[in-house]
Amino acid sequence: MSRTIKIFDTTLRDGEQSPGCSMNLNEKIEVAKQLEALHVDIIEAGFAIASPGDAAAIAAIADTVKGSTICSLARSSEQDIDAAWNAIRHAESARIHTFIATSPVHMQYKLKMTPDQVIESVAHHVAYAKKYCSDVEFSAEDSTRSDLDFLCRVFETAIKAGATTLNIPDTVGYMVPDEYAARVRYIREHTPGIEDVVLSCHVHNDLGMAVAISLAGVQAGIDQIECTINGIGERAGNASMEECVMAINTRKDVFGIDCNIDTKQIYRASRMIQTITGVSVAPTKPIVGANAFAHESGIHQHGVLANKQTYEIMTPESVGIPKNAIVLGKHSGRHAFEDRLRELGYSLDKEKLDKTFEKFKVLADKKKVIKDRDLEALVGAVPVSGMERYTLDRFVINAGNSITSTAVIRVKKGDEVFERVAASDGPINAAFRAINKIVDKEIELEDYSLNSVTDGEDAQAEAIVKLKIDGGSDVVTGRGVSVDVIEASIKAYINGINKYFID
Repeated sequence: MSRTIKIFDTTLRDGEQSPGCSMNLNEKIEVAKQLEALHVDIIEAGFAIASPGDAAAIAAIADTVKGSTICSLARSSEQDIDAAWNAIRHAESARIHTFIATSPVHMQYKLKMTPDQVIESVAHHVAYAKKYCSDVEFSAEDSTRSDLDFLCRVFETAIKAGATTLNIPDTVGYMVPDEYAARVRYIREHTPGIEDVVLSCHVHNDLGMAVAISLAGVQAGIDQIECTINGIGERAGNASMEECVMAINTRKDVFGIDCNIDTKQIYRASRMIQTITGVSVAPTKPIVGANAFAHESGIHQHGVLANKQTYEIMTPESVGIPKNAIVLGKHSGRHAFEDRLRELGYSLDKEKLDKTFEKFKVLADKKKVIKDRDLEALVGAVPVSGMERYTLDRFVINAGNSITSTAVIRVKKGDEVFERVAASDGPINAAFRAINKIVDKEIELEDYSLNSVTDGEDAQAEAIVKLKIDGGSDVVTGRGVSVDVIEASIKAYINGINKYFID
């Protein structure tokens, strides 16, 4: 009988730590709900001691999500473990995840501790976490550059102190697959009591092998894969959940294992992370990239038309990619709109459904036909960040290649209306400057990108901006969608400003 591998998703912790991927409270809750819909076994919701905001987000997720175990990370510190437990204590299923480094370089230069002191810390802090929570995971940070026999001593100590899951992380993405598998086998053979705990892997992608190493670990006896949506994470990222899961599902003949993930929710989760963080995946990204199921070569197209299995080892539908069929137009009613969203897998509360339908009617006046990806873009365009402080009322742009561009922007703030004009060397920059005057903030544009949501001359544009406001170090991401590229850009800029005020 095949084993069932646990999927431990750390998008909200390790993923969110990567530059430009920060999320606010409401966005984290939305992501957690999507992870629950994916049937993720464990959601690492954050690092409670990191900030009051992190702790509040973890607590809110613990109150909201019922179908997955909610986990908080904690260093080997009583203060960290206290904070972690306070954040997850109301979860239906809770886990404390504590860690300490075990490699010589980390122990000497970062921790300034001897190996014996590290062993003592493991024994004390795992037992300390255990008094709060029956489900305790212990990680040996930088385990792949640690002495193997010392690592076995560390793990034996953690087991005796009450750890139920042991993580063997490749913290710096140093291993190659066979080497990691051999390390897992050695630990299994030389650690007393290891047969009574779950073994986990957490692999970074510094050498581009995180998924391959994770799967090699599974073949060597790993029971839990720690991963993120789209592979986001520190430096080069983490093992990509969608790649690990679809490899397991597609090659059951090799791995002989199962997992609980609802694969039809994968594409939606990927799009949500791209929308919230503003970090797009490459067209060639496996599973969820724009070209993942595209066939340009004539030979490939002929084969696929004859039999999809000639060049497709999985179907787009199996990961939830919409068929991009023409489904709705300006005469479509609310019932048809709701039905199509439901078919695409979206379950929206009344407030968000109302706002999405309003945007749909506006779009339907501008486009002849509305496709599935247009609908997905509309859902993503409705803010998950709470109330909008500012909304765009209208704009007028005067631009050309022989004149200085000017923009007149009018926005609403509650019942108040503000209008300003600004000039610059381009229409979008002029619009941004006018908005700066309205909100009376110093705003630095860190990044700006523009993409097409669908194809054709009436395709929607998706604009992404990253902003630093009033000299702050935090970067906020704004997103806007419209058939007009300038309007999409203005909406993205205002969306980012709204998120700044909510944060």
